[in-house]
Amino acid sequence: MQLTRYTDYGLRTLMYLALNSERESLFRISEITEVFDLSANHISKVVHHLGKLGYLQTVRGKSGGFKLAKSASEINIGQVVRSLENSLAPIDCTKPYCLFTPACMLKGVLGEAVNAYLAVLDGYTLEMIVENKPELKALLPDLSIPILQ
Repeated sequence: MQLTRYTDYGLRTLMYLALNSERESLFRISEITEVFDLSANHISKVVHHLGKLGYLQTVRGKSGGFKLAKSASEINIGQVVRSLENSLAPIDCTKPYCLFTPACMLKGVLGEAVNAYLAVLDGYTLEMIVENKPELKALLPDLSIPILQ
């Protein structure tokens, strides 16, 4: 199973915020886009959605930005994935219609696999996936030095 880019960007954003949770100032879209070399349009949508879901506290305006609305230990990875993915259906038997659909057992097997996948993700919090903070932070660019394109 492969997550959409949207969910990937959402998880990256949450991880970045968790890695820098001690920071007092709000984070900005431009910082996330610079760190991960992503589209501001995409990150804006992701941040807005994460805010609506209650994962981020967002502040509008000139001095606005965002930060985690909950502690990293309260953010369950499985729940984030369920919230950000449009569909977790592993297969669409209707486009084009599969002749096996009325008697097919594959759809049930794949559904079971998705449930197992989500069960694994449910066992992890955001805090758990960034517990190696020093190693992860060492991989981040120094934003005080301009990144050459």
